Amino acid sequence: MEMNDSRKYGFIFLFAFLGAAGIIGTVVFPFWNLIRADVYEEVEIMLNERGMCYVDTSDNIPKTIDNCEYQIGDTVTIKYGEGLAFATIVSP
Repeated sequence: MEMNDSRKYGFIFLFAFLGAAGIIGTVVFPFWNLIRADVYEEVEIMLNERGMCYVDTSDNIPKTIDNCEYQIGDTVTIKYGEGLAFATIVSP
């Protein structure tokens, strides 16, 4: 089966577009930027409001912790993704 010229050019354009999108996608926005490094830090609970704790970390981004049973002033070790605003308490 032979393709006409418009279909050939359409496929060439499609593959060129997908190739350019793939190259730009990996150079401009690399996939590994989606995977954030985990940060472990010892912090003090600043506020506990109905099971939601708030702490301040060294990156100056306040973190929220769901299902928190600790009281204000307790020191805990948390884990959070670099640049994210939520954290989890790590068991000692």
